[in-house]
Amino acid sequence: MSNSNHSDFKENISHHSDIPSSQQSQTEKSIGNTNGLFTEGVSSQTKETADSDGVNVAEAENILTQYDEDQVMDMGRNFANKYKLDDPELFAKGAALARSPKSFNRMEFLTDEEKAAVYNEIHHPWDIPPKLWLIILAISLAAATQGADESVINGSNLFYPQYMGIGDDDERSRWLEGLVNSAPYLFCAVFSTFITDPLNRRFGRKWVIFWASFASSITCFWQGFTNTWYHLFIARACLGAFGIGPKSATVPVYSSEAAPAPIRGALTMLWQFFTALGIAIGYVFSIAFYHVPAHGIGGGLNWRLMLGSAMLPATLALPCIPFIPESPRWLMGKGRYIDAYDSLKSIRKHKISAARDLFYQHVLLQEEEGFNAPTWQRVKELFTVRRNRNASIGAFIVTFMQQFCGINVIAYYSSSIFVEANFSEISALGASIGFGFLNTIFALPAFFTIDKYGRRFLLLVTLPFMALFLFLTGFSFWIPEEQRSGRIGSICLGIYLYTVFYSFGSGVVTFPYTAECFPLYVRTLGTSVAIGNLWFWNFILAITWPSLLDAFKPQGAFSWYAGWNIVGFFLVLWFLPETKGLTLEELDEVFDVPVMVHARYQTIEFWHTIQIYVFRKKDVVRQAPLHSKHRLAVTNAEWNDKPEQEFFE
Repeated sequence: MSNSNHSDFKENISHHSDIPSSQQSQTEKSIGNTNGLFTEGVSSQTKETADSDGVNVAEAENILTQYDEDQVMDMGRNFANKYKLDDPELFAKGAALARSPKSFNRMEFLTDEEKAAVYNEIHHPWDIPPKLWLIILAISLAAATQGADESVINGSNLFYPQYMGIGDDDERSRWLEGLVNSAPYLFCAVFSTFITDPLNRRFGRKWVIFWASFASSITCFWQGFTNTWYHLFIARACLGAFGIGPKSATVPVYSSEAAPAPIRGALTMLWQFFTALGIAIGYVFSIAFYHVPAHGIGGGLNWRLMLGSAMLPATLALPCIPFIPESPRWLMGKGRYIDAYDSLKSIRKHKISAARDLFYQHVLLQEEEGFNAPTWQRVKELFTVRRNRNASIGAFIVTFMQQFCGINVIAYYSSSIFVEANFSEISALGASIGFGFLNTIFALPAFFTIDKYGRRFLLLVTLPFMALFLFLTGFSFWIPEEQRSGRIGSICLGIYLYTVFYSFGSGVVTFPYTAECFPLYVRTLGTSVAIGNLWFWNFILAITWPSLLDAFKPQGAFSWYAGWNIVGFFLVLWFLPETKGLTLEELDEVFDVPVMVHARYQTIEFWHTIQIYVFRKKDVVRQAPLHSKHRLAVTNAEWNDKPEQEFFE
């Protein structure tokens, strides 16, 4: 954060807390980034260093550290009195904790019970209140609806196109089938992107999720009663515009605003994880209804039940949502501080945690109000301010690559792909179930790796393997049909291994990255644009695949997306800064590096990595970290042999 922003904040917080602002503390900041090919994190030594006031050096980026402890506690008391909150002394303690969250053991004014609550929050992060488990259940079911729709359209593709007159192999039929399948994602991109923010401002996170889930349930049910391709297109367009679109942009924001800090990243990932689970459930529905007879219904009953079954997760979410609390952040934005405090108390294990989080969210809210620029100005600054422009480039890359890595080709069309490989229709659906469950199971490792190894690491490791296994899948179609078992086995192997690497790479990185890469004052706007970009490329992929398959044949179509994974590797290598474990101030520095400087640095680092780990060279001279001016360039041997702090000046 710039000094001018600090000054703006001081004026805001002084006004709202009714005490004079202090001078910024003179705590030295010694941030060391290990900016290798895969990591750009904060050094472990830095994280453990503390100043004389008991504030961790890593915590020095916390805006409250410009005040001393007594001043912050006075701010907490005045905050409680101003907004008529109970127990001002509790908020004084919470304010001190917000200033230095890791120093709770040195705070003599905290009771043993309060210290134990803070300790358990850090060391037992999943010991959470029942209300927070209810939130997890509700948003998980809401997310599963999207996945279920993706896979039930997969199964119904085997039936509805022929009935609706778009099942021929001509070019018109290919494009219309793609248009129908992609309709939700087109309207997510061109409609939902623009209504989600106003809806959130007016109705709040909780009720946007509720009504979007209701819309998802009704429109999925509606799909089962369509008889023409354009009627089905309209139903699916409404599913995207009023259901999937608002939910996909609101659920991750709600998760991050409701979750305690130690599990915030994991809860943000739940959207993608339960979308994958919904895909698996959708395949189960497809195979369960496959043999249902027509019972005199025109066009058959089975595909109608498949499409309608996607309503079940959203319908099950509906009775849960009214009982979850509204986002405390949204309530504070409306001036409803008592309600916000009640909301936080219901999703925190102890009042001290609720008081701390309410006060600090208020601090950040005042900071955000310091950037109260009009929307047109913020849109402009997404592209004209280098720090914002680089974040926009990074968000574009992760959202574009989540689609053009090719995953939704398999999600939407795996049954047709397996039929093309000489599977029977029922066997094709069975093979698709394997894809769905692998997509779910192998997302689990990301809960333990995304914050430890970083976003860049997961993408750079998985994209080459995804390319390799898409080539394997496409080339397997050249195996002669006479060798049926070998052909089928090779195609399944390629798709399944591709899915494994997608699940803990592009599958889980996208939503956390887009939620954290933008600065505070354009974060909502930037995230909405990024998610709209994701849905646009989802639409492009879905509408073009049938024609691409017809023109390129399976070998060329799969190779096309394999090639994009190779392109994606270099896009990530050159243009995607790491965001893991970095504060807002550090991210300002990271994203303010000129694009070509970052690309040149990472290209050299990539070559150094090859020399060290492939050619086993010991005397490689490492570059100075890209985002720090305090380390010297050293050889690889020196880097490994000396303590890290010896390279600080």
